[in-house]
Amino acid sequence: MIKNISLSSFFLIMFLGLIGPNKSQASESFRISQLQIISETQIHLFTVEIAETSYQRSLGLQNRKTMLPNHGMLFDFKKTVAVTMWMKNTPLSLDMFFINENGTIINIARNTEPFSLKHIKSAGPAKAVLEVLAGTAKRLNIKAGDQIVHSMFQN
Repeated sequence: MIKNISLSSFFLIMFLGLIGPNKSQASESFRISQLQIISETQIHLFTVEIAETSYQRSLGLQNRKTMLPNHGMLFDFKKTVAVTMWMKNTPLSLDMFFINENGTIINIARNTEPFSLKHIKSAGPAKAVLEVLAGTAKRLNIKAGDQIVHSMFQN
């Protein structure tokens, strides 16, 4: 009997290894951090998940149906490059802040289209992208030239 259980377990493990976990089963742990956005005389506090690995950046906010105000995801590209994003499998409309190595917002893509495969590009080389709920930039009067304060940037 023990051999049958072990053999059955072996085949189950082999089968799962071949097909792998589906997206609903896969869970990826993102590091949580705080950041500030300095806009004119206002300081806005955000809680963000950090997408710092290639795999985390590819997952992003896909399949997320809710997000709290003043929460978001900060994509760390590790170096300053031309950045292109999209909304594949993303049901939430977002504002995307493209940020240079000094933490300055270089451009904002507002109210992105959910599920769109359209390319959304940085206006210049960016080190990071902050994704927040659509309408956040307007609600908080955040614009290009405003400053992100986080340990990722050379402020």
